[in-house]
Amino acid sequence: MLKKINQYHTLVFDCDGVILNSNHLKIEAYFATAKNFGASDKDAQALVDYHIKLGGISRFVKFDYFLKDILHKPSSRKEVEFLLEDFGREVRERLASCEIAPGLEALREQTAAATWLVISGGDQEELHGIFAERKLTHLFDGGIFGSPDNKDKILARELANHNIRKPALFIGDSRYDHESSTGAGLDFVFMQAWTDFPEWQSYCEQHDIPVRANVEALVGA
Repeated sequence: MLKKINQYHTLVFDCDGVILNSNHLKIEAYFATAKNFGASDKDAQALVDYHIKLGGISRFVKFDYFLKDILHKPSSRKEVEFLLEDFGREVRERLASCEIAPGLEALREQTAAATWLVISGGDQEELHGIFAERKLTHLFDGGIFGSPDNKDKILARELANHNIRKPALFIGDSRYDHESSTGAGLDFVFMQAWTDFPEWQSYCEQHDIPVRANVEALVGA
């Protein structure tokens, strides 16, 4: 059961599907990157399917799987770096203009005493650039964090250094968001409007997870 939103000392946000309406754009970027690498449509779609299945997991893991398990070739550093650089370019082009969650500024005002963080599966350096370009950085006084560290590692580190203070709420849209945040002792709420998790409804019912449409639905809650 969720507390009143202004009772939380820390709010932790996923990025894609929560702050930005970017899940479908990431899917496009994974497909385009695989094609740029020379993959067939079938293999590119296999990467997309793996990405959707492992929502919130680092792209490093996904490209390693793409090379080893889809293309059945060694995962060399040179090829991984090509994929990461190309994917980053594809993502930046798309995220420069995608929709920002309504209600962010209003929620920030309502929770002025709370620390806000972003913990995403996206590349950390890329996230900093996108948030600066979209003029969102000032909202997240606790920092903006991403891969190559995974969410479990980031949560453990930020809890240990008291940057995340409980009670804390994680606002996410994937199975991994739920598993990692509740495993770290945070409350969790699922944002469903922009999720790309196909079984989100049955998963949330099974685990008794509170569901809201989007960030705006938390304003005044």
